[in-house]
Amino acid sequence: MRPKKIFFALCLIIAVVMGVVPALLAQETEYVNINAASVEQLTQLKGIGPKIAERVVQYREEHGRFQQAEDITKVQGIGQGIFQQNVERITVE
Repeated sequence: MRPKKIFFALCLIIAVVMGVVPALLAQETEYVNINAASVEQLTQLKGIGPKIAERVVQYREEHGRFQQAEDITKVQGIGQGIFQQNVERITVE
């Protein structure tokens, strides 16, 4: 009877892993177009709170559209560190 319990436990572990791993891998990347994003949308980026998000919108209004994603580092409070944390999510359209 003991081998049956071990087999059952292994099957249960495999079932749990098979259910969890795909869910973790399936997390969709949510892109943020910094040329059109609202303050609320910009705060979804790592390291960007409401004040910095407002600066991004203000910078965009004063200087026009961002030409490339890295241009966001021209906004006061956003350096290479914050940019690198979000480089996969920032778009310019």
